[in-house]
Amino acid sequence: MPGILVIDDEKSIRNTLREILEYEKYLVDEAVDGEAGLQMIRDKKYDTILCDIKMPKMDGIEVLSKILEISDAPVIMISGHGTIETAVEALKKGAYDYISKPIDLNRLLVALRNALDRNRLVDETRLLKRRIGANYEMIGLSEPMMQIRSMISKVAPTDARVLITGENGTGKELVARHLHALSNRNNGPFIEVNCAAIPDELIESQLFGHEKGSFTSAIKQHKGDFEQASGGTLFLDEIGDMSLSAQSKVLRALQENKITRVGGEKEIPVDVRVIAATNKAIREEIANKRFREDLYHRLSVIVIEVPPLFKRSDDIPLLVNQFIADFCTGMGKPIMEISPEAMDVLKEIRWTGNIRELKNVVERLAILCDGAITPADVKRFAI
Repeated sequence: MPGILVIDDEKSIRNTLREILEYEKYLVDEAVDGEAGLQMIRDKKYDTILCDIKMPKMDGIEVLSKILEISDAPVIMISGHGTIETAVEALKKGAYDYISKPIDLNRLLVALRNALDRNRLVDETRLLKRRIGANYEMIGLSEPMMQIRSMISKVAPTDARVLITGENGTGKELVARHLHALSNRNNGPFIEVNCAAIPDELIESQLFGHEKGSFTSAIKQHKGDFEQASGGTLFLDEIGDMSLSAQSKVLRALQENKITRVGGEKEIPVDVRVIAATNKAIREEIANKRFREDLYHRLSVIVIEVPPLFKRSDDIPLLVNQFIADFCTGMGKPIMEISPEAMDVLKEIRWTGNIRELKNVVERLAILCDGAITPADVKRFAI
């Protein structure tokens, strides 16, 4: 059962919260003030913390700051003296949520469920970082990214085909890799094919393989990507650029779970989960007869849309700090600081190339700037 710590100097509030939460099957501990609460947090791990704002000895905002130094549990602030300014300050300081007294039962339970969902997603992210490595970490705690993580956690354990859509540079490959890493196929191969980078005359050989002598340069038998991915995941990136001829053969492979190598006659069974991605408006491609509608329906059991960076600008500081740390570590130099004002300038830029463009600009800043990165540096090297 999830463990909740209630920090409040009013005994009646603590008793009320205990009754409510224990009825909902939570384990509840109580602390009479901030100092007692901090000691309990040092001694025990909690899933969520409820903390009053107006308390003797140490007010809740100060307690919040100290909690965040020693625990990653989400903190929900509670106050009977609340104002909009107080709520905003608490959220800016890192509170997960804010609830006014008298406490609305439904509001409290929804906040707790959301906080526990957030914990689950954070734990899954840690697992993924260990499983697929830092190079494929999906960075971001914005609402769109939390929704994508939630979708991944639901879809990944199934064999449902997934179509990932979004602009160039938004991180569609990362979504595919996370789907594979959380799937029951994670011990199998993850084979990525960039359909836009392979000439039309070679795409079928790439996907389905070929027999020796089937064409001039086929000097030996070659297993295609469908065979190589058997037991795992095949990621067809930029599938919107695939020729109609190749699309028809992919459709057949998905329908029958069998492929035939170029120049061959034998049908070869394959056990593969297909995840596809495109930066194209696929409905327009279908209307213009450039993409098969029947293939679209086969691929799009689940559709995950990865938002452009301007729709998740709250993630920009996390991305920038991670990129700076990576680049500076790679160059063997101390990790550079970036001023809050410079970060604000980066957040205001419309990144048409999305995360890929932001990463390039941050690398440029890390190489060319001396000392802390300033707004002038950003305007000089990024705009």
